[in-house]
Formats: sequence, C-alpha cells, structure tokens
Amino acid sequence: MSSHAILDDLISRLPQKPVPVRSVLVGVHWTAVCSTTCGLATTVTGGGCHNHESLVCSVGHLHEKSAQELAALALSDNTIEASIGVAAINSLLVPDEHNAVALNASEVLIKKGAGKNVALVGHFPFIPRLRTAVGNLWVIEQHPTGEDYPAESAEVFIPRADIVAITGSALINHTLDDLLGLCRPDAEVLILGPSTPLSPVLFEHGATIIAGARVADESAVLHAIGQGAIFQQVMGVRLLAFTRPGMLPV
Repeated sequence: MSSHAILDDLISRLPQKPVPVRSVLVGVHWTAVCSTTCGLATTVTGGGCHNHESLVCSVGHLHEKSAQELAALALSDNTIEASIGVAAINSLLVPDEHNAVALNASEVLIKKGAGKNVALVGHFPFIPRLRTAVGNLWVIEQHPTGEDYPAESAEVFIPRADIVAITGSALINHTLDDLLGLCRPDAEVLILGPSTPLSPVLFEHGATIIAGARVADESAVLHAIGQGAIFQQVMGVRLLAFTRPGMLPV
C-alpha cells in the first residue's frame, strides 16, 4: 500500500463538479478551507523559519481555485500545502449525522481502554486522564516530550495494542497508511481529531471508529484560529464520532 492510498481514495470520492472556495485561512495551529462547509486541519509546519521548503504555491490566490484543486494539495510533501489540502477535503464532506454520536474521542478511549493496552499516536491534552484509566498507555510522537515514545517506536507498540488511536493529522504527514498497516486485525482502531475526514473511506482502510469535528459557527471558528487559538479555545465546533457499519455503536 502506498503512503498516499487513503488520500487517493478520499480525493477520488469527492464531488466531481468543481465547488468554489469562499476562503482559506492558515493559522498558527489550525487551517480552515471554506467551500461546501468549513473544513479544518492541523497546521503542520516543516519546522524551519521562512525557508524555501515552506513556500505555498499560488499563495494569495488559493481562494480562486476550486475546493477539489485545493484538496489535491493533500498529496504535497510541503506540509503547509498538505494541511490546506486536508482542510479542503473536509470542507467537501457532508456526513450523515444521523449515524453519529456527539462524543469526545477521549471518552471512547477511557471507556474502551480499561485494563487494556492502548497505543496513542499524537500528543493530546487528555493523556493524563487516559493514563490513569487504561492498562498500558504508549504515546507515540514525532516530537516526543516527557513519557512519549519517538515515532519509530510505532512498529514496536502498535502491534501489541488492543486499542490504537491515531491523530487525523497523520494524513498530513503521509504516515496514516503505514500506521494502520501495523494494527492487529482484532484491534479497535480510532482515528481522531479535527483533521479526521468523516468519510467511510477510513473504515475501508481499517478504522473502526472515526471521531472528528463539524464547524457549526464558521465566523466564530475563523476568528479564533486566525488569532492563534488552540483547539480548546475554538468555539462553534461540534465533536462527532462514527462507528464502522455493522459494529456496535460507541
């Protein structure tokens, strides 16, 4: 499986008729693209300071492109462009919310992880609570701090985990395909966070639960992320979780 297989499938399922883009905003923590809806994604920078590798193509004119054209940027090795691309994908998705529950992914992990081995890819604010509620917790991070494990430890811990939770921003750095490939067939696999596309494509690639966000108040969200908000400071967003069809609900 190529590292772009999930993105290729997501992009291929988007509406074919071009959808105009109303606005593009790249905040320090979150990126938003507004087309059919307002889609969010983590702003992933390359870590450099104003370097050539972080140059965004067509900057200043991105809003003149279709949402599908921006969605193709998700395949870019430039992580800021890829952030815009994933946000554009999310802006074109309109999931059937009748199949969703309004639930924070941390509640799912605490409920299902009691006494079990849990691998969490990405550093989330609920980690201290989760650590006291589950059996073993292995936090895997590209930039580890504290008790985190480095990214290369995924090959050690994910195959041992009963529950695997992976940040949706793994789509942006093109690691999601490989991470899902490490999961045991019997593992519960969550993809979580506002970058997560609420699309059945993720179920087809091994996810059992997807937990993301829907923007309810576009103006409030754009104001917040444009002023440097972290996600806990963003108002006007609803958290939703979907379970793979045929499985018991979360």
